[in-house]
Amino acid sequence: MDGRSGTPFLESAYALQMITPTETSFESAAEGLRRGDFSRLAPLFGDHSHPDAASGQIVAWLEAGAFAGRPDVLAEALTCACWLGQVGVATRLLDAGADPTSGTGTGMSALHWAANRGQRAAVELLIARGAPMEQRSMYDATALGAAVWAALHEPRGDQLGVIRALLTAGADVAAVEYPAGHREIDALLGRHRELRAVPPDER
Repeated sequence: MDGRSGTPFLESAYALQMITPTETSFESAAEGLRRGDFSRLAPLFGDHSHPDAASGQIVAWLEAGAFAGRPDVLAEALTCACWLGQVGVATRLLDAGADPTSGTGTGMSALHWAANRGQRAAVELLIARGAPMEQRSMYDATALGAAVWAALHEPRGDQLGVIRALLTAGADVAAVEYPAGHREIDALLGRHRELRAVPPDER
């Protein structure tokens, strides 16, 4: 980890001991969300072969009112849903009022983690819902910075698609180092750096 992004503790041996929905209470899940045990809590977020579905124990707890008066836990659940790419659950949490700028118990927001892990659909959802693209993580990275760093050091998912989506939505290309040393990433960054230098009425 170089201080801009990375996976601090989410995939520890402890975290990878996945729970089942019947084994955990809401309070223990809330504590796990605050710790960033996202891999371990994955079974609570529905069927991962159907990421667009709003299902699973988290949604059941939401509908039962367990998150009432717990905006911090709601926001951490959103961050976990986006880390996992469970866009159906994430949409349901956003509809319930989850704040995409919060949920930073791990030092990174929902958008940072979705970008880091190449969860393009989650990134597009968060952008559409107004998540700030220039919010800084504990590593002083924007979402674009998190995506570029992870594409170079922890490639997974659709990180190029994430970078493209962020740049198209107006993310500040100057927030990342250029050149990055990756042909496709540098082509995207270079194109948007050139556009940034042209006055909007001349583009």
